Order: sequence, then structure tokens, then C-alpha cells
Amino acid sequence: MVAVRWVTTTRDDPWRERDGATLAAPAGMPSAFVELDRPQQAVEGFGASFNEMGWDALALLDAGDRDAIMRDLFEPGTGLNLSLCRMPVAANDFSRDWYSYDEVEGDLALEHFSIDHDHDTLVPFIRAAQAHRPDLRLWASPWSPPTWMKTNGHYAAARPHVAFGDVDNGIRDDQLGREGTDMFRLDAPHLEAYARYFGRFVDAYAELGIPIGMVMPQNEFNSAQPFPSCTWTPEGLARFVAVLGPEMAARGVDVFLGTLERPDDALVTRVLEDPSAGSWVRGVGAQWAGKGAVPHLHHDHPDLPIYQTEQECGDGLNDWRYARHAWTLMKTFFTHGASAYMYWNIALLTGGVSRWGWSQNSLVVVDPATRTHRFTHEYQLLKHVSHCVATGARVVPTLSYTGFENQLAFLNPDGSLVLVVHNDGADPVDVSYLIGDRALAATLPADSFSTFVVPAG
Repeated sequence: MVAVRWVTTTRDDPWRERDGATLAAPAGMPSAFVELDRPQQAVEGFGASFNEMGWDALALLDAGDRDAIMRDLFEPGTGLNLSLCRMPVAANDFSRDWYSYDEVEGDLALEHFSIDHDHDTLVPFIRAAQAHRPDLRLWASPWSPPTWMKTNGHYAAARPHVAFGDVDNGIRDDQLGREGTDMFRLDAPHLEAYARYFGRFVDAYAELGIPIGMVMPQNEFNSAQPFPSCTWTPEGLARFVAVLGPEMAARGVDVFLGTLERPDDALVTRVLEDPSAGSWVRGVGAQWAGKGAVPHLHHDHPDLPIYQTEQECGDGLNDWRYARHAWTLMKTFFTHGASAYMYWNIALLTGGVSRWGWSQNSLVVVDPATRTHRFTHEYQLLKHVSHCVATGARVVPTLSYTGFENQLAFLNPDGSLVLVVHNDGADPVDVSYLIGDRALAATLPADSFSTFVVPAG
């Protein structure tokens, strides 16, 4: 009998080590076949985003608790094993407020460029992670260029949503943007200055010992938002990528296209097909409704890496319902070719309210009244995958003739198999998985997530 590690999480009982999983000769039709002979894309890593409000939340804790959290998130073999993370280029919707690295009107020479603002939040946040993960990989994207580089002269593109509460961003009627337009000034001087802006950002962080390995030109380039945002057409993005590509290549930094938040793969292919831009694109980032474009992109461009760049961010309740939804997102992205998976906010205060009024979820919730913290259900779900799936693991398809298709399988570089399974029913269920010539059998608790680690051999 081969020893199989089995860990389960239910709403009220997270990360419980269990006995009772067996690996033996098959005794009938399995719930699913694990197709070891059909390995798919390699997994580059799991991560989340460094945001200002996340560090502000963690800063309320004492130094020991904060360090323990960062160790649990980043130290290899300890908790989440986060290894590939995102950061903003200046302000995003979870910044303290709007800022860019150069807000001096018409400063095409970038004489006033500075990342000094980041030394209070983003820099110590990332360094705290590096202390536990020195080889942490980072990529970055802006939410908005400097206001003077935009046609509307404002960091936002829309009025605040009613659902966000009474938050005024000061935008005028004549400054409102809309999808399908270019809000960036597409003349050569501004395009070249913005590419150098990216270069200055990469250089400034490199001088601090924080290397940026990849950039994307714009977060959600189709979305006119009440927080920092900027819409681009594919043709406008192609013009910018043609200038950004050489600037980044000179620093050994990749350019991915994204982040794509619409279920329309043509928004990507129109850039890839541009003769001046396509050759600079090394991958694609997709989030939210962009998941609808991922199967088509992976089919048409099988060698192009696809990152899931931002897990849908919830409503600040951090409830079990949303953890179950997050599982469906993981299944969708990994099944259709994604090689990396990013959570969004690492930490937030109770309620998770952004500067612009949107309540969102996080891996860690900090109570400002008691200065204590807790890990959320989505933290536990992510741990079920990221704790056991190593960088370089291959996604392995599964095939079911019995209708049980609620699993993901990964083959680690050391030959071990990681099988993550969700029983979304109200009763325990018996399952079995044919792995080579042996069957893994277990009884899954009701409404639970399970991770099985089957050793090589």
C-alpha cells in the first residue's frame, strides 16, 4: 500500500490532515482517469498583488505577527509558496489615493520622475516578502499613465458607481472616457516618454534590489473606471508596444499583453498581428471576463504563456460562497492553458473598502479595532493548490465517464502527483481516480476541498 498525503478543508475545519486515502489495484469504474500521458502547460507560479492598502493593514499588527504572515505567504514549503507576484506602476484602486511618478505637466524629458512615494508602502511590502522569498519574481502594470499624458487630463475615466457609496473623484463631463477609444495621447513624443517612464520605473526598483521581470502596458484596457484607469484600442496598444518593447528588451524585461478583461480574443490577436508590435509580446494576461477569451487564445497560440492576472475580487465578506466561486475560476484558467494564477489583495482591513469605495476580499483580514488578523477561506483554497504544486509542474487532464469532473491534477517535477478535488454536495461522496495501473480511493467530506499528494513511483 502506497502512503498518500490527504488534506481537507471545510467551512469550519480548514487544512486538516487525514488518513483513509488508499492507492491500490482498481476495483471498478473510477470516478475519473488521470491522463498522465497527456501533460499540458507548465505552471510558472502562484501569486497575489502588492497594494498600498494591503501594507497599511499589515502595518497595524505588531512586527512579529506581520513577519509570521509574510513567512506563511512566501517562505517555500511553509504556507502558500507565493513566488510570482504583481505590483502596480504608481497608483491603482487600492492605493491610498491617486499619484503617478511624474505629475509635472509636459515633462516629456521626465526630469521630475521619482518613485519616492513608494518608499512608505510598496517598497517595504515587497522587501518583507523578499526576506522570506529572495527569488520572488515580480511583474507590473499601470492603472493610469500620468494625467498629462492622457487626452482627458484626469486619472479616472468615469464617475463613481452608486454601489461604491459617496466617493467623489472630481471628474467633469468633458473628461469622461469610454470603451473602444484611446485615452492616451498617441503622438510620438508622448509614446516615447511613456516607454521611458516604464524604463525609469524598472531601473529605480532594480537599484533597490527589486527586479521587475515583466510588464503589461495597461490594467483592463477596455474599462473606463472611476478609479485610476485608461482605455486603449488594440491599435493604440500596438503603437505603444512597438515603442515599449525595445525599451524593456534593453533591460531584459518581457512585455505581456494585458490585462484583458473582455471575452474577446480579437482584442489580443489584433496586436499580435501588428508587424511593429507582435514580435515584442511574450505572453498574455487575462482576468475577470477575459477568461472567456483564454480557450481561444490558447488554441490559436499554444506556445504563448497565459497568466490569470487577478482573481475576481469579491465583496469584502470573504465568505465560503466566494471561495467556492474562486475554485471555478481556478478550474477554468488551468483547464484552458493558464500557466500562472494570481490572487488580488494580499491583506485588507475588515470590510476591504478601497479608496474609491469598493469592498473586496483578501487573503488576510486585519481587524483595526483589536489589531488582530485572520486567514480567509480563499487563503485556504489557494493553499490547497499552491502549497503542493511546485514551479514547473505540468497540468494533467482528467477524463470522467461517471460525471464527476470537479478536480484539477498536476504532475510535479519530482514525479509526485497533486490532485485537488471539490465535493460541492451536501453529503460525503466516495471517489476513485485511476492513476496509471492503480486507483486512489477516498470518501470526500461534504462541501469540502481535498488535496491528495501521490508520491512518484
